[in-house]
Amino acid sequence: MQLRYPGFALLVLFCTPLAYALDVDRPDVRQFIDRMVEKSDYDRETLTAVLRDAETQQSILDAISRPAEKTKEWYEYRAIFITDERIAAGAKFWREHEQVLTRISQETGVSREILVGIIGVETYYGRITGNYRVIDALATLAFDYPKRSKFFTRELEEFLLLVREEDMDAADATGSYAGAMGRPQFMPSSFRAYAVDSTDDGKRDIWGNWDDVIGSVANYFVRHHWKRDEEVVARASLGDLWHGDVPKNTIKPKETVTSLSSQGVMFSTTLPADSVAQLLTLQGKRDTQYWVGFHNFFVITRYNTSVMYALAVHQLGQEIALEVSRDPS
Repeated sequence: MQLRYPGFALLVLFCTPLAYALDVDRPDVRQFIDRMVEKSDYDRETLTAVLRDAETQQSILDAISRPAEKTKEWYEYRAIFITDERIAAGAKFWREHEQVLTRISQETGVSREILVGIIGVETYYGRITGNYRVIDALATLAFDYPKRSKFFTRELEEFLLLVREEDMDAADATGSYAGAMGRPQFMPSSFRAYAVDSTDDGKRDIWGNWDDVIGSVANYFVRHHWKRDEEVVARASLGDLWHGDVPKNTIKPKETVTSLSSQGVMFSTTLPADSVAQLLTLQGKRDTQYWVGFHNFFVITRYNTSVMYALAVHQLGQEIALEVSRDPS
């Protein structure tokens, strides 16, 4: 059947609202409010007003449907983060905050390379923190993104508890399309669990206080069992003993240094034979790359559940450390 009015589809598209107020009378929203009131003793009137002010946004739903970790190959993903400009910005950040980076690294065992790598990948040292209101992002995904509604409903609850605990205005907090907040891009549950007050001023400020940001990132890694001075990842190749298909990448390692070596994976490490190790496969621009991730590599994936993310963080941090060593002034 031919479309007799070709402009009609465009008219419908442009008439479809791109953002609209959350309907607090929806059954699922009413149930959420009831649960928060009963479970957390949240004031019903306050909670209803906060949610009534929230907007469901189509751009949020569009963005979460195409994350870079799932749409790009490694060489494309790496090119976003490992650039001369970002390395230079990271080196500048390192020099400006060297005292606090060194202090927190010594106290926690989390290397300065990882701290600057995380902040560089997450927000380009505060340049890209996201312009979405957190309440809009979480409400949109909790109530209008069925695929991950359970996760984002829980994060919406955590955010509302955070607002109450920290005496914040829910409308003021901004972040990514997924509700990740501030310079370290913490989800609300991570903020409540891992953010710290590094300056002893009575606030955990991940939007404006770099000491709190650095301390909070380090605390996140400590709480996820980062091991001081241990290797993160090693380049690998497949030797003559290797047979069969290469396993799919996983963030749940099942092998050890010994078991990988006995299967013909060739790599260099000073870690003990029984240390966690997992073969990783990434697509370079010209060929397939093999890596072996160790325990600390998989701690990085707790920040973002992506092998490519973890490798980008590690490599950016290494490049920045090299740049600082060339010119520490």
